[in-house]
Amino acid sequence: MKKNASGKLITYMLWPLILTAWWLVADIALLFVSRKAALVGAFATAIYFVIALVMFLLRRKRILRDYIAFSACYDEVESKLLTEMDIPYAVIDGESEILWCNKAFSFVCGRKGVGMNFRELIPEVKAYTLPKHESDERTYRTRINGKVYKIVMRAQETPEFDAQLKRVSRGAGVKLTKTVSAFLYDETELTALRQENYDSRLVFGLLYIDNYDEVLDSYEEVKRSLLTALIDRKITTYMNGIDAVIRKLEKDKYFFIFQNRYLQWLQDDKFSILYDVRSVNIGGPSEVGLTISIGLGVNAKSYEEGYESARAAMDLALGRGGDQAVVRDGEMITYFGGKSESIEKNTRVRARVKAHALKELVESKENVFIMGHANPDVDAVGAAIGVYRIVKHCNKNAYIVLNEVGNAVRPTVSNFLNNPEYESTMFISAFRARELAKEDDLLVIVDVNRPSYTECPELYDRIKQVIVLDHHRKTTDSVDDAALSYVEPYASSACELVAEILQYIGDGLKLRPIEAEAMYAGIMIDTNNFLTKTGVRTFEAAAYLRRNGAEVTRIRKAFRSDKKEYMARAKAIAGMEMYLNDYAFAECSGEGLESPNVLGAQVANELMEIDGVKASFVFTMFQNQVYISARSIDELNVQLVMERFGGGGHMTVAGAQLAGVTVAEAKQQVKDVLRKMLQGGELK
Repeated sequence: MKKNASGKLITYMLWPLILTAWWLVADIALLFVSRKAALVGAFATAIYFVIALVMFLLRRKRILRDYIAFSACYDEVESKLLTEMDIPYAVIDGESEILWCNKAFSFVCGRKGVGMNFRELIPEVKAYTLPKHESDERTYRTRINGKVYKIVMRAQETPEFDAQLKRVSRGAGVKLTKTVSAFLYDETELTALRQENYDSRLVFGLLYIDNYDEVLDSYEEVKRSLLTALIDRKITTYMNGIDAVIRKLEKDKYFFIFQNRYLQWLQDDKFSILYDVRSVNIGGPSEVGLTISIGLGVNAKSYEEGYESARAAMDLALGRGGDQAVVRDGEMITYFGGKSESIEKNTRVRARVKAHALKELVESKENVFIMGHANPDVDAVGAAIGVYRIVKHCNKNAYIVLNEVGNAVRPTVSNFLNNPEYESTMFISAFRARELAKEDDLLVIVDVNRPSYTECPELYDRIKQVIVLDHHRKTTDSVDDAALSYVEPYASSACELVAEILQYIGDGLKLRPIEAEAMYAGIMIDTNNFLTKTGVRTFEAAAYLRRNGAEVTRIRKAFRSDKKEYMARAKAIAGMEMYLNDYAFAECSGEGLESPNVLGAQVANELMEIDGVKASFVFTMFQNQVYISARSIDELNVQLVMERFGGGGHMTVAGAQLAGVTVAEAKQQVKDVLRKMLQGGELK
């Protein structure tokens, strides 16, 4: 830069001599006007040239001395400004050694600074992460002596460092070298204000008592007020611990708000209020423990959005069976609790209301499409057949979407195919469904609440009005815009829910025997012959189906295993291995079998008959995916484990599908997750 400046100064000083050429041109032009005038001009030009030359030779050194003196003074001022600048500043080389730094930087690092390695002060900065080009800029944040600094680093070309003078050498013609300038900006106060702003944000919460009426009904009248007071006191005391404002909306519903600073404590505490309330007992005869559900809306842009987020979190908690806390932070959802089995509701008011709403929606449409999950089981097909009967009872067009009739559902579906009492369009493929479906039709999803798991996800995107009938716990990607949602995790099966709805449709609706048998079979398969997740309402639904002509003997004969499946099941059980002494792992070979995933579920059920097994995990390779069937009785919540792999289900019955892995890799992944969750106390 100074070299260029010196060249410009020399050029400026030579201008008087260069102008002599202009005067000579003017003299030549005067020759055409007057020879005497040209002689006078030439004489004047000669005198001008001599004077300019003398002035250049005599004054040149003096002007250059003054210029150099000014430059030196400027360098001194510039150097002082850099040295005294309040912002810590340093120049480092490509090996992270500090070549020069100002006083503020030396104060920050607590020593002289020059000669030390920049990485000793800030370990986050590595030599290979330094900027290499002038357009490259790197930013880091670190803590030094309790203060927060933002480090901005830029590459530049600098005159070569003079080690003897201990400064960057200056002057014309010096060699340039690549260095990195580093600025440290103190953001301690800014960071503290940001944290305070974040901590002061309001978190909106809803707290519902799941089974308030059921528990109170088990106590004498005189003890009910005492139980209510104990519940209120325990909840209020817990909320006071996080400085929350809580208000009771109804007898079993609370609304509360608190500052975001307490959220991490709640999460670390794993919402112990869930377990504290469950332990409330005043000596009553009830064996039903009181449970609560909590929904939190975090980091909302407005108060209204925060409340709506809390309500959505509560809907998700209730849809998963209650007894848990759900934290909703934008699109990220975190679950806590959910380790107890869902409580069966004694009242059927909800079923009656849902039945009337479903009937009204069906009657308002001409075409109704019904579908379950991909690779459907008997429960999905049975529930779809039950809904089909409701639609036909309302004199509307009904279509059950079924891509492939696997071995697991063939005994059921074969009763309807080529049956003159049923239309040939009762079962249609996903391709045909996409051709027929219109935006104003109605879609009923059974035995699944995740659109991506259905037989034809495109139908969900195309049809506006959707009804969901399911008994699996909701997950993050569940249907959230359904016109009617009847998701009850306490139910044993989707067929049980549909059977309840059928009883309230009215107008003389009656199932045909083969329809009743299809639904009865769905309940039998999902409950493992009425051994798993059965309650009073399960047997009432089964009794209703028996009254409609379901014959258990025919069902049992239809679903007997063939020899090949029986041997494959026996081989899988024989090859079982135990993990951590409590968990049974088995691999089910799908070679030569039509529905190996169904066989895997049967193996998982049978492994639970072994004494000492807390949970079973069966892995089956089918259609380039590993199907995991997980079962337990009451000692492990397998649903929480399967959710780690994008699956779900119930506390005792769950599953997941993994793509792009081998069975051995899937086994190892489940083992790793089990070990981590057990160490973290996340499993019962």
